[in-house]
Amino acid sequence: MVIGTFRQGKDGGWEGRIQTLTINTNARFVPNDNRENEQAPVFRIFAGRSELGAAWQQRTAGENPRSYLSVRLDDPSLPEAISAAMFESEDGKEAQLVWNRRRND
Repeated sequence: MVIGTFRQGKDGGWEGRIQTLTINTNARFVPNDNRENEQAPVFRIFAGRSELGAAWQQRTAGENPRSYLSVRLDDPSLPEAISAAMFESEDGKEAQLVWNRRRND
């Protein structure tokens, strides 16, 4: 399920909107210029002045690996953090934030 759409920002980040039944906000993925180690997020995510989450660079597995952002959103109003993935379009100018409910198989 696509819960957000984003466009490439001027600062190397992303600007767009996150929309679910309970979230409806503009958001910015801001490059994390203060990364102290490889595990630190590459982006910090903001809604206005409030920090909403972070994103880490990942690659899919398989024959044709693809880069994506592993995203974690959290807010006191949420019952638990939201984990999602952001995938760039072919031209790299747009991206979609995708969420899938975890299955208990």
